[in-house]
Amino acid sequence: MATKRLTYSEAMSEIESILARLRSGEISIDTLSTDVARATKLINECRTILLRTEKEMEQLINPDHEG
Repeated sequence: MATKRLTYSEAMSEIESILARLRSGEISIDTLSTDVARATKLINECRTILLRTEKEMEQLINPDHEG
């Protein structure tokens, strides 16, 4: 079964949730590395989305540009 790709907003919301739990001390040492790994993956996904969107916007604004 294919997994649903998160939107930028969904990924940011999850990152913010992890960060809030880190700040409040809710994340235990037992799950810390898993939560940090998840946040890192989400941050990378957000970067990918932003870069893709930037390229799409550049093509819309400047369709003759090859970049």
